[in-house]
Amino acid sequence: MSEPHHDCCEHHDHHHELVIENLCVHYRNIVALDKINFATSCGNRVALIGANGAGKSTLIKAIAGLVPRSSGSIMWRRTTVKKWSREFAYLPQREEVDWSFPITVRGLVEMGRYPQTGMFARFSKSDHDAVDAALETLDLVDLQNRQIRELSGGQQQRSFLARAIAQEAHVLLLDEPFTGLDRRASTQLAELLERLAQEGRLVIASHHDLNSAPSLFDEALLLATHQIAFGPAKEILSETNLNTTFA
Repeated sequence: MSEPHHDCCEHHDHHHELVIENLCVHYRNIVALDKINFATSCGNRVALIGANGAGKSTLIKAIAGLVPRSSGSIMWRRTTVKKWSREFAYLPQREEVDWSFPITVRGLVEMGRYPQTGMFARFSKSDHDAVDAALETLDLVDLQNRQIRELSGGQQQRSFLARAIAQEAHVLLLDEPFTGLDRRASTQLAELLERLAQEGRLVIASHHDLNSAPSLFDEALLLATHQIAFGPAKEILSETNLNTTFA
């Protein structure tokens, strides 16, 4: 049974908050994340920045409910998220995806409806409409019957974003979305993420290009397994903070 639809994108004036408090993740005896605290809201694009092994991917997966938290809390719409929320959508790094899997673009986007319908339920008209709208939004209508392995890197990223849109996700969790994209595809993705944020979604993405981060993101969280700094990207990405982050 599907949850009631809350339109984050049109009616809330960007006030829905995501609040992370004292979030810790341990892999056996290894501290992957230690006491992460920040709050942000719909309408923002947040960059997670740090060296390899700093915990960027772990934080994204912890918010998505893909790795267990050792302690701490995640609040969304003033409600504690126990394990995961269907309003969160995770987009993995491209190298983590099996691009040989035999599925079309439309088939991938339809997977976004499974949190609402279950995997084996018959799609309703509203489910088909949501898929159609997502394909239209991401300019994928002409590619919908193409196998995902036949797509360019930028088209593959757009297909995964379309799946998130079909899911009616309000929080988009992206792991290194710009990696491997050429300049044209990177520009298109940047414009798309800006538009999705302006429509009222919250975009959180790990990112490694320090030069582009201030123009691509509104806020930044600097990580070195623990939190170095969080705030407006143009202020937080100072030489002092970056030297501490990458020390």
